[in-house]
Amino acid sequence: MKTFDMVIIGGGVAGLVAASGAAQLGAEVALIDRSPLGGDCLRYGCVPTKRLIRSAKVCHLVKHASEFGINANNVTVDFASVMQTLREVQAAIAVNDSPERFKKMGVEVAFGNGEFTDPQTFKLGNTSYKGRRFLIATGSSPVTLPIPGLKEAGALTNVTALQLTELPPSIAILGAGPIGIEFAQAFGRLGSRVTIIEKFDRILPREDPELTSILHKILEGEGVKIDTCTEVKDAALDNGMKVLNAACATGDKRYAMDRIMMAIGRSPNVEGLGLDTAGVEHDARKGIAVDRHLRTTERHIYAAGDCTGGLAFTHVAEYQAGIVISNALFPFVNRSVDYRVVPWVTYTDPELARVGMTEEEARRTHSNVRVYRHPFNAVDRAVIDGSTSGMIKLVCDAKMRILGAHILGPAAGELIHEYALAMKAGIPATKISQTIHAYPTLAQSIKRASDIYYRERLFSGRFKKLAQLLIRARRR
Repeated sequence: MKTFDMVIIGGGVAGLVAASGAAQLGAEVALIDRSPLGGDCLRYGCVPTKRLIRSAKVCHLVKHASEFGINANNVTVDFASVMQTLREVQAAIAVNDSPERFKKMGVEVAFGNGEFTDPQTFKLGNTSYKGRRFLIATGSSPVTLPIPGLKEAGALTNVTALQLTELPPSIAILGAGPIGIEFAQAFGRLGSRVTIIEKFDRILPREDPELTSILHKILEGEGVKIDTCTEVKDAALDNGMKVLNAACATGDKRYAMDRIMMAIGRSPNVEGLGLDTAGVEHDARKGIAVDRHLRTTERHIYAAGDCTGGLAFTHVAEYQAGIVISNALFPFVNRSVDYRVVPWVTYTDPELARVGMTEEEARRTHSNVRVYRHPFNAVDRAVIDGSTSGMIKLVCDAKMRILGAHILGPAAGELIHEYALAMKAGIPATKISQTIHAYPTLAQSIKRASDIYYRERLFSGRFKKLAQLLIRARRR
């Protein structure tokens, strides 16, 4: 029986990055997955949903073409074609995740359901894979709630929603997190009547409430109905419609929709792997327990990505894979994860991006917190492009070190990285202000938000009085 330097269980981003990196370094690697390589990101997450969002944005732009002096009447949506282009994009990107590519690197690739038979062995069918090191990177799956009648009503998830070939005339989306909000806007722009039902008091509860309140109004302005503080009690079928009965502070509510979608989060994939046999501590809700080096309770077994129950982002899984490669393959290397500067984006239009702490979080841990706001309607490029909704909110300490940055606006997911780099490198916001940014660009908004510090100091109070004295002295 062959013993591999690394046996990787799961062919999503973390598994693929680890397999590629380890093989190119000369390690003998086995890669095992239950389904085609690429993971959730390629099949049901980042890739297809962002294409759906892009199609919806194009539709929205065409419908509003008159704002740019262009006539585009009678806009129609061929939803089946929208979904077909989505699959074509998936296929183009999937080439990078093909088994053939990894086999050429020397990786042994296998598919099927397997489990640990002991801490050093993972068995798949009649084949056992011995490993000096293991990486578990099995991802996550959509969470469903045990609401009576919901299963019978045929509730969609982000997985099954992407298999639709007909646009639902109406749809109720349970959950106002990133998945629910993104699908709501996309379906709404393509022509569905969308209602979001959220049991908490606001959308996107992990984000800065000042910005989410703006986004809430934007979505409602596009026709998306948002009911917060509302909890669904049961579901039923009635004359071909899917009916939800819910409760809120003002009384009972009833929704009759063509479709229902669950978007309340994801749970780590940890079942059926024989983790108890392997001695790996895990929890169905919290995922696989890892230390700061990404080791499990068995030191030769690592875990990365969504299955660890942490930050469920593709870019975090990729980062973790790099940590695992170093720690698993190289003696005396013991890299630790550092999640202090992790940007993330909700891909609405406008996008909502974040890195670091919210204002509320910063005030709990720091004194003399300074907050600077700059609206996009004061950014010339945003005005030119007709994309003026939203603003930048910059949270700094007394020395102008960036504690957190929040952007609701055009290309926020691209703009946020200048702040992320500044935070990682310890560069204060004043240095961004002193850096020349090309005009007219959206990137100028990053500088403008940082400029506020100098405007407050130089154009008010004692600095302004001093400047006036110096100017008068110069006149003499």
